[in-house]
Formats: sequence, structure tokens, C-alpha cells
Amino acid sequence: MRKAIFPGSFDPFTLGHLDVLKRSLSLFDEITVGIGKNDQKKTMFSEQQRIEFIKKCFKNESKIKVESYEGLTIDFCKKIGAKFIVRGIRNNGDFEFEKAIALTNRDLAPIETVFLLTAAKTSYISSSIVRDILQNGGDVSSLVPSSVITKIDA
Repeated sequence: MRKAIFPGSFDPFTLGHLDVLKRSLSLFDEITVGIGKNDQKKTMFSEQQRIEFIKKCFKNESKIKVESYEGLTIDFCKKIGAKFIVRGIRNNGDFEFEKAIALTNRDLAPIETVFLLTAAKTSYISSSIVRDILQNGGDVSSLVPSSVITKIDA
């Protein structure tokens, strides 16, 4: 069984994340969206809210699981038996940053990182941009899945 994780803070989960995850489905038998806990990072949405956002997007997809984790991503991979990490790449800066992490992970464990280019229509979207728009009362409906919008409006 080909198991992968798609790690991140997903604060919030965006249409870019959704695109990468949907396209990953054809590559793997099971994908765990790993919501990493980082005490250094102040999040806008609670861990439980972020889990709910993603679960609602994939409620009819049995190949997707959603869990939170602490510590190194490679340790989480080992814990759940994943041999692959999926990462979305929006631009050259993302690639250089992710390449360094992927090479380090490969030195530390037998885990391969699979890079998927984001779709052109979502390549400009980032969670930090979405948070900034939200903090300033803007409309993010074209940037996030409806499961996120519903929670924001509630």
C-alpha cells in the first residue's frame, strides 16, 4: 500500500491545498493530512476547526485521513507507515525551501518527497494571505473551500 502524508498547518485550508490533495489521490492508496502542531506559530483557527475544514471537503473520500501531530514530520510518517510526503510548489521560492527539507528528511529516514506544482489558478493563494484578508474583513470565498467559508460565517 502506498501511503503518504500531506503535512502543514492549514490555517486555513485553501483551494491551493485542495487542488494538490485532489491530484495526489491518483498517486497513493491513502493520504493522511497531517496538521502539524507548532507552539511557535499563532494560528487563527483551532486545531479542531482545521481538522473539520478538511474532513468536510473529503467526507466522501475514504482514501483521505486527517490527523494532528507533534514533532518531526518524518517521525509521524514512521508512526503511520507512510513512505511519501506530498508538497505543493507555487513558485521558485517554495521549491528551494521544500527541496532543503526534502533532502534533510531523506538523510534522516527512507522517505521520499513528491512535489506537485499547484494549478495556475491557485498558485497565488497562501494561508497567510487568506488570514490577512480575513483579519481586515475581506471576502475570501474565491480562495478557500466552502467548508471554511461556512465556519467563518458562523
